[in-house]
Amino acid sequence: VQLQASGGGLVQDGGSLRLSCTAPRRTSSNYAIGWFRQAPGKEREFVAAFRRGGYTYYSDSVKGRFSISRDNDKNTVYLQMDSLKPEDTAVYYCAHGNPILSSITLARAYTNWGQGTQVTVSS
Repeated sequence: VQLQASGGGLVQDGGSLRLSCTAPRRTSSNYAIGWFRQAPGKEREFVAAFRRGGYTYYSDSVKGRFSISRDNDKNTVYLQMDSLKPEDTAVYYCAHGNPILSSITLARAYTNWGQGTQVTVSS
């Protein structure tokens, strides 16, 4: 499964962006799509995930500000990011896999990754 992430850019503190993650063909229903981010000098960290059955998961740092959703017709998962902060600045990656529930926040549980899209939030 090849993924393509898009939608990053430069936005001011408090602004919004919507990231998209598209797979070129329909994936099986037994999957999860995760968003991770990596800031310079830091490890890749979990942001949000969408799992089969419509279940969503968020890191504490983005809960209440970010929202993940899926458009089945377009085979696309979106990450709506509101109330952005400078500390949200990072390269954002989407990933696909079949993680068990206890591993859904772990990057190693995902097998396919997109190329990343830069999000920069200015203060």
